[in-house]
Amino acid sequence: MQGEGPVGIEGGVAVEAASRRPLFAASADELRAWVAASGHKPYRVKQIQQWALHRRARSFADMSDVPLDLRKKLDAEWTLFATELAYRGVADDGTDKLLLRCRDGRNIECVLMGEPGGTRRTVCISTQVGCGMGCVFCASGLKGVERNLTSAEIFDQVLQAQNLLPPGESVSHIVVMGMGESLANLDALLVALDRVCSPADGLGMSQRRVTISTVGLPEKIRKLAAQDRQYHLAVSLHAPTEALRDELVPVNEKIGLAAVLEAADDYFRITGRQVTYEYVLLGGVNDRREHARALGKLLKGRKSHVNLIPYNPVAGLPFRRPEPEDVRRFVADVESYGVSLTIRRTKGRSIDAACGQLRRRFEDRARDETEPVAIGGPS
Repeated sequence: MQGEGPVGIEGGVAVEAASRRPLFAASADELRAWVAASGHKPYRVKQIQQWALHRRARSFADMSDVPLDLRKKLDAEWTLFATELAYRGVADDGTDKLLLRCRDGRNIECVLMGEPGGTRRTVCISTQVGCGMGCVFCASGLKGVERNLTSAEIFDQVLQAQNLLPPGESVSHIVVMGMGESLANLDALLVALDRVCSPADGLGMSQRRVTISTVGLPEKIRKLAAQDRQYHLAVSLHAPTEALRDELVPVNEKIGLAAVLEAADDYFRITGRQVTYEYVLLGGVNDRREHARALGKLLKGRKSHVNLIPYNPVAGLPFRRPEPEDVRRFVADVESYGVSLTIRRTKGRSIDAACGQLRRRFEDRARDETEPVAIGGPS
């Protein structure tokens, strides 16, 4: 792994920048109105957007074909980014793990993944600081949820990741599977994704290249289905029975597995988009033959796909990665029911790429460095 310490961007989130508004916290119409009020022609908006979205500007000063007086006004009232790149870790497989610092000092994570020799560049983004769902094997929720991210902070993760790519390359896919429950912050997420997918005022990504993951909030799943978007839905299932899911995903006690599956079926019926079921395989917990067979029976006949994820261990949690033979047997048992399944290839294990791990390590380190150190024993 290669690691970088704090990386400043146009002064980051310095105190003097706190009163300035992130550029992509404004809608395209708001930005057009501001440029007009500043006495400049409408085409200047497109120039600013091109620099920020495609030409990898690091500051307004980089926008060389924008008039100097407009650049100064932009710098006085706006920031180009909503977050500061505080740390970047690069794994041996090329996966980038980014720790981004928000303007209020809170930390979030995103991951940039690529396929060897390919053009697919996927960024995994977060929607909350922490998570309130309480999945017992996940580092994101160990400290609960602190707040929702703004639409600008969500969009910023895509922009920060894209700016790390070589010239001419761009992010091709987005998975909303980082820190937080995506649908608990659905309104802000939709604004951010609309910007990502806008060909006129955003990155122009196809909606079909975006996957939104959820632990399964039935009302929010149906709300998403009603938005007339073409996003993929991934449901974090992790268990094939009510009892086991109650243990692993505590929020299930209030929702129920049947309600989650019914809402997912409605999503497919309304959108025509096949639903993916995420299943983190925990050694000795949910990887037995009876679990595989129960999962196969549960999903048999549904237009769905299982994304099987061998567990990425988290320090301090009592779960382990399953044995390769157990994974192979699990796959065979599930597929025997006619259920489509793939095993997610592990990426970035050397850089704490599982969501929540990097933030936890940095914040624990910061706490340890600020706590007073006792010298000597009691007198």
